[in-house]
Amino acid sequence: MTAAQGWALFDTALGACGICWGAQALCGVQLPEPGPQGSRLRMQRRFPGVAELAPPPWVASVQARVQALLDGGADSLLDVPLDMAGVPPFHQRVYAVARAITPGRTMTYGEVAAALGDSGAARAVGQALGHNPFAPIVPCHRVLAAGTRGGGFSAAGGVDTKLRMLLMEGARFGREPGLFDKPG
Repeated sequence: MTAAQGWALFDTALGACGICWGAQALCGVQLPEPGPQGSRLRMQRRFPGVAELAPPPWVASVQARVQALLDGGADSLLDVPLDMAGVPPFHQRVYAVARAITPGRTMTYGEVAAALGDSGAARAVGQALGHNPFAPIVPCHRVLAAGTRGGGFSAAGGVDTKLRMLLMEGARFGREPGLFDKPG
């Protein structure tokens, strides 16, 4: 990871998210912990020695986009630069596939593995997503277990948070209509 310059908390529909930035890319993003103080403590542990600061304009813009996404918006955030230094190459490949899943859509761990050319790597995909340092910009919540079961989710609230995020996006499971779509 390049040198982090600062981090900040920002309010979303889910609670206080954290964001850490370097000169030209994000070093980390996190979904809320229980309460703002929990989010603050986690950011301090993740980025020791990095100060909590007011974000520069480009980071404030990303914060606004994440707020809109977590309020039901449809921004893919694909153009947000992420500092992948120190992220294992397999994880980087998994994150690239996950980032390509548009809001309101899902894939299974097995489908992500197949997209990587290794259909037997579903568990490794799950492990990579469990270490995602950029949620929700790398939208690991859009990756489900086989049969559209929730699977795991390492953010506070676990699978309930994952499903809540999918509901906010009006998620579709495969070709099925979204939960709030009117029947054809």
